[in-house]
Amino acid sequence: MAVCYFHTCTRRQAPLGIMKIVSCYQVFRSIWLTRPAGRFFHKVSGLCAPLTLADFEAINLCKRPLPENFNFAGDVLDQWSQKEKTGERPANPALWWVNGKGDEVKWSFGELGSLSRKAANVLTKSCGLERGDRVAVVLPRIPEWWLVNVACMRAGLVFIPGTTQLTAKDMLYRLQASKAKCVVASEEVIPAVEAIASECPLLKAKLQVSPHSWQGWLSLQELLQAASEEHSCVETASQEPMVIYFTSGTTGSPKMALHSHSSIGIGFTITGRYLLDLKSSDVIWSTSDTGWIKAALCAFFTPWLYGACVFVHRMSQFDTDIFLDTLSTYPITTLCSTPTVYRMLVQKDLKRYKFKKLQHCVTGGEPLNPEVLEQWKTQTGLDLHEAYGQTETGVICASGRGDKIKPGSMGKPVPPQDVQIIDENGHTLPPGKEGDIAVRLTSTRPFYLFSKYEDNPEKTAAVMRGNFYLTGDRGVMDSDGYFWFVGRADDVIITSGYRIGPFEVENALMEHPAVVETAVVSSPDPVRGEVVKAFVVLSAPFKSSYPEELILELQAHVKKSTAPYKYPRKVEFVQQLPKTPTGKIKRDLLRDREWGRT
Repeated sequence: MAVCYFHTCTRRQAPLGIMKIVSCYQVFRSIWLTRPAGRFFHKVSGLCAPLTLADFEAINLCKRPLPENFNFAGDVLDQWSQKEKTGERPANPALWWVNGKGDEVKWSFGELGSLSRKAANVLTKSCGLERGDRVAVVLPRIPEWWLVNVACMRAGLVFIPGTTQLTAKDMLYRLQASKAKCVVASEEVIPAVEAIASECPLLKAKLQVSPHSWQGWLSLQELLQAASEEHSCVETASQEPMVIYFTSGTTGSPKMALHSHSSIGIGFTITGRYLLDLKSSDVIWSTSDTGWIKAALCAFFTPWLYGACVFVHRMSQFDTDIFLDTLSTYPITTLCSTPTVYRMLVQKDLKRYKFKKLQHCVTGGEPLNPEVLEQWKTQTGLDLHEAYGQTETGVICASGRGDKIKPGSMGKPVPPQDVQIIDENGHTLPPGKEGDIAVRLTSTRPFYLFSKYEDNPEKTAAVMRGNFYLTGDRGVMDSDGYFWFVGRADDVIITSGYRIGPFEVENALMEHPAVVETAVVSSPDPVRGEVVKAFVVLSAPFKSSYPEELILELQAHVKKSTAPYKYPRKVEFVQQLPKTPTGKIKRDLLRDREWGRT
């Protein structure tokens, strides 16, 4: 049996049918005892009343004022826990996790509440953290990721999700830049943290989620056993910092996009209705990496706003057969994944599979090929609803359920977003004219937009043009109000839903003695949409090397120097790079050549 840490686990006795929940360890039986929630009420418009889903939708649509205080754990999750007790919510679990090896976790909202209160006490008492402190949460798709994030909200801590593919160099930059005082890491990441922890003087606590003991690390599993269930949720302000996402840009290291409790906790509400069409009886499966905001969108905040069940498969490596078997076996009603996944799935004979409960399919993170949309519809009978958004904004355009789907289009603006195509002077352009995709802002900054790039006022100011927020993408709006993606206005590469800045890859390549100069751009790929390609000028000693072997060596070097997903899948050796008269590399020429635009 696989190690379950503190999970409640079951063995699946049959592909379908009733599954009995059995505790992994007898000692954890008391964990599931649910205490009455401690806070449900806010002062709204002079009245003391509980916030309901209808309230959140009205607030998101700017039809009601933002409450002074808001905390997702106290105002949403604990409310659903109460509804479970009164029978107002179906018997679906809140979180349903499997690992493909027979182990299973099912948590109700009440159980999630009890465990997260214990975890909040671990963070504040055992780790000594205080309100406003920052916690790097670098975990794969395991239940502890959800648990720790909820605990951070309860304690008023700022959590910082990160992918487990981060190297020691990546971890050093993130821990130092964010001034994190605690890191919660799994077996895959602990060695990388250990390699650089001595260079992070602010780091005061290290929590491990691992079946093994590591010197200097506290065990989350052991501390949870001893932790008290008594914890009062912090009354966080609606616009108080809640989470930081590192997001790649054209130049420099990744920026820290800061979101508040309300920008994500309330700001994703309409996405749940317009794009995901969620109900409390739904079971939604999102395959996003836990390090990206899409996991927050489709596997955390939005489903739980609607009381839906979040389904999770551990799946450390994507496998089409496992994916399709899972989709056939479990009662998943809503699927959310990247176009790359759907491209791989339609290569299979999907008519062999019966997706008995699947009703709604969503995609985003990169452009979707019209051919894939059509193949998916032909083979499954289901539409693919495309969404477009960013770490900074959440979803801003989508083909919602019930909308006419135009293959190749990103859909229409999601309320209350006022999306426009603008020129270099901030003037709106008519249908059919290409320009910058931008969101018009009101006189006050909308709460559902990210707060700022932390410690980077210049970058924060740079994404504004007049009263518009610039997405950095180019597009066209047609006469029906549908938006069409043209490409990045900068050099950021989006592959399989990952954002990769060329600067990070170029820096890694330049560390290798064979590289004199390099330029990294996107290149078309039939499966991933686009991939990283590096043009490399070699130093004299390496010009006589075997090119195939040197390419593999450079790729391996990048994988070790930075997160492996950033490595260049294509490498081309050139004599020189195109440059401007002032010596700047003309990446646009290289990119246009790759995409056949020259």
